[in-house]
Amino acid sequence: MSVTTAIQSATRAIGSMLSSGTSEPEILDTLKQEHEEVADMLKKLVDSESGVERKRLVAKIKAALLPHVEAEQTVLYDALIAVGDKKIQQDGKEGYIEHQLAAETLAKLEKIPNATSVEFGATAKVLKELIEHHVQEEERNVWADAKEKFSDDERVAMNHKYLTAKKLVSAPKKKSVPAPKKAATTAKPKNAAPKKASPNKSTAAEAKKAAGATA
Repeated sequence: MSVTTAIQSATRAIGSMLSSGTSEPEILDTLKQEHEEVADMLKKLVDSESGVERKRLVAKIKAALLPHVEAEQTVLYDALIAVGDKKIQQDGKEGYIEHQLAAETLAKLEKIPNATSVEFGATAKVLKELIEHHVQEEERNVWADAKEKFSDDERVAMNHKYLTAKKLVSAPKKKSVPAPKKAATTAKPKNAAPKKASPNKSTAAEAKKAAGATA
């Protein structure tokens, strides 16, 4: 994040705290700061001509964007959709769709092997424009919904939930170790009846012969 962006974020956060009468940032303060950080990275990505730097920036954007999107949907969007207002629900659903489009474009960008190619540059520009459009609408519509439906204290509480949700998304997932397979046993049941021995062929023939002689 640039020095100018950092100063702007700090100024906004202080103003928000003073106006709301609370000493803690609310969820919209945190989201605003993260929007500006990603916007700064996207600008550098589009302006850069270095393949190495472009790949590094894509990795940084992914690490910042995906936890932001998932936590924002869980904490803010789902809470607004649950309010039941049709217009607010539409704002939330639209945000979900735009998040999905951005994630798909980012995934496509990651798969382009040549980071200095025209295809990479074009896809990076589309990603930047998608996110800029989304942020503009979200800050205008979704945030207005949040301010209307949730109090300052509720938005502060939502910020705590949001930061916790982000940590859970960012945490590396442990691989489950499969349980060892039990060796197959061939032990006989305790009460199993013993198998009868099959009669010897020669003994059976002799008995038949003897029976004929007796007759």
